[in-house]
Amino acid sequence: MASIVDIRCAVVPIASAISNAYIDFSKMTASVVALISDIQCDGRPVIGYGFNSNGRYAPDGLLRERFIPRLQGHDFNGIIDPEPAWTSMMSNEKPGGHGERSTAVGVLDMALWDLAAKLEDKPLYQLIADKWRDGQVDDSVFVYAAGGYYHPGKDLSALKAEMQSYRDRGYRVCKMKIGNSLEEDIPRIEAALEVVGAGQNLAVDANGRFDLDTAIAYAEAMKQYDLFWYEEAGDPLDYDLQRQLADHYDGPMATGENLFSHQDARNLLRYGGMRPDRDWLQIDCALSYGLVEYKRILDLLPEYGFTNRNCIPHGGHQMSLNIAAGLGLGGNESYPDVFAPFGGFSDETPVEDSQVGLHQCTGVGFEEKQNLISTLRAATET
Repeated sequence: MASIVDIRCAVVPIASAISNAYIDFSKMTASVVALISDIQCDGRPVIGYGFNSNGRYAPDGLLRERFIPRLQGHDFNGIIDPEPAWTSMMSNEKPGGHGERSTAVGVLDMALWDLAAKLEDKPLYQLIADKWRDGQVDDSVFVYAAGGYYHPGKDLSALKAEMQSYRDRGYRVCKMKIGNSLEEDIPRIEAALEVVGAGQNLAVDANGRFDLDTAIAYAEAMKQYDLFWYEEAGDPLDYDLQRQLADHYDGPMATGENLFSHQDARNLLRYGGMRPDRDWLQIDCALSYGLVEYKRILDLLPEYGFTNRNCIPHGGHQMSLNIAAGLGLGGNESYPDVFAPFGGFSDETPVEDSQVGLHQCTGVGFEEKQNLISTLRAATET
């Protein structure tokens, strides 16, 4: 029998001088929560931790005003079960308007799953697999290194050095930002290719910057490179742009990191022209109401010809790594050098040929990433 006796919430800065084609990260923040249970292990309470992915600011007000009070009022009846707790958190919320509330719920959902797995004495990926996949777990997960941001004074030699550093750390596939202009970006792409080799080792990400004409112009210019994918060319809700772009670009495309519900994902599948034989879905559970909602998204896929293997979530965090291993996704993003300490995986787990193994501790695995668990404990005074 277990219950939550305290919930703590804090805001942590993850600011840096980097930028993509749409925003800079000079004021970026993340929310951190700790769910403190009444169960003790080695003289300490068992605690579930959660946080939100980069790119969305800390939803501190929403957490404190609506979602934490609802979670505090939920009757766990002695069992930490994230699914009914999710229903309580979303009580009295109108449909639609997902926006930042999906991020707030995602923070608490992550902490609930971390706590639930710890109380079951299992790694989260095993708990997930036992619940939904007959216990089957992928023993390693594909990961790619996300970087290549714009940065003041960053020239082509610096971009090449960055790409080489990812290769040296075991990443075969690397990703870089595009979107400022074709005149600037084509030399950057070609410089990156000098390091990573084949085009299938390089993905590019426009962060939703383009209108249709610009998206097509980039597509025409990049066809020659046979890239791993062309990501988020236009606004994430402009499904018709995505559909029309598919008529001009035969290579793989990726989108979805800025869709926050199963309804949004369904509209992408219905109207976005996404192709199951080559395209990728990047919905991030930590931004889209958590694993409870993410599982609803996965359940939609077969109707449109997709499988879990079409999914490589945004975010670069351990929560998605657990989901990827437990539910058989196509992989997971990784941030080797940015958004520390929230990106990356267990300290002692190397990346080899863009594959990473799994942690062995209970829960999400935060305790095997020392700078992250130290940050989570300091921020929440746990």
